[in-house]
Amino acid sequence: MTKTTGITWAAASARRFERQFLARSARTGAPVADVAAAMLGVHAQVLSAAELSVGLRADDVTRADVREALWPAVPPTAPTAPPPPPSPSPSPSLVKTHGPRGTVHLLPARDLPMWCAALPAIPDGTASGSTDVRLTGGQAGQVVAAIAEALDDAFLTIDELGEEVVARTGPWAGDLVMPAFQTMWPRWRQVLHRAGQCGALSFGPNRGRRVTYTRPPRFTPLPPEEASRLLVRRYLYAYGPATPRHFARWLAAPPGWAKARYAELAAAGEIEEVRHEGTPAWVVAGDTAFPDAPEQEELVRGVRLLPYFDAYVVAAQPRELLFPGPAYRRALAGGQAGNFPVLLVDGVVAGVWYQRRRGRRTTVTVEPLAPLTARQERELAERVERVGAVLEAAAELVIGEVTVGAHA
Repeated sequence: MTKTTGITWAAASARRFERQFLARSARTGAPVADVAAAMLGVHAQVLSAAELSVGLRADDVTRADVREALWPAVPPTAPTAPPPPPSPSPSPSLVKTHGPRGTVHLLPARDLPMWCAALPAIPDGTASGSTDVRLTGGQAGQVVAAIAEALDDAFLTIDELGEEVVARTGPWAGDLVMPAFQTMWPRWRQVLHRAGQCGALSFGPNRGRRVTYTRPPRFTPLPPEEASRLLVRRYLYAYGPATPRHFARWLAAPPGWAKARYAELAAAGEIEEVRHEGTPAWVVAGDTAFPDAPEQEELVRGVRLLPYFDAYVVAAQPRELLFPGPAYRRALAGGQAGNFPVLLVDGVVAGVWYQRRRGRRTTVTVEPLAPLTARQERELAERVERVGAVLEAAAELVIGEVTVGAHA
């Protein structure tokens, strides 16, 4: 390892790979929550993609292990069924809830005191919707409190939760005022993501095809200022060197707010400025050791497959260096990362892929943007086999054009 203030893309990538369990998988038996913590949350709008993000970073982990970390107790029955005999329920180590950017993530339960104080502290920006649709600040607080009460030791569908919220607040919460998917949603659903971000709500296991919600394990949030500063340091440890603009983009936060957080930490000596590819960026104070040139090549060498909205491709910056040349046009959607699963070759995006599952088999089609060597094709076949193992399916590799669009 070398210590420098002039950091190259290759050095930054190698260190990120090492810290993200992309250079070397987490050891067998390592808790899946440790992997999620290293990634600073696992995007889980599509649960199978989240299962892959974790499983491809950890030896022998499958989707069953991820779901066991989320829901270690027996899945709930319908509310009308006879209750099971009381028994202590193990606490989840992962929680599926609304995280960065308001999108669904898997977050370590132990990190909820940080997330559920830092995320609500981010300014919302300009309110959307007309005044006769929006909730007032007081009404929003009532709804979040009602959600927390309704979900305490319960697993409810969205309709069941809505009935409980209206009963605890008033008819105004159930007014059908929100246009959504050729129908109208009740007013209270405007703050569903806010309830998740502040710890009042998380996702439970599906009841058949229906999503359920529950309340995450109880915790005491950190003071908001402390949580925000901790989140900056955690982000820089995982993805630094990075600028306030990079942090704001990753979090979908106002740039001015992010710049102020950086300034506070710099003034307190908690982060320090370095040069990354010749421009100013920041790392955690004292965290300036990076792999030297031979180690850089070793850490990133080879091929890897990352699923939709994998945390690495969303957070690692500068994006134009992670998606060089034709990859920027092929693997991004209007500059947004994550809409395509990606093939990494020697640390940069070099193709896209797609998997189609049929029963116990899945076909993984990989479209490289440049010809692969025989060694790379053999390694790719091994990576595809691992995709199948995580998803508990037999996987077949096809090298050819990916014909589906972004986020198919």
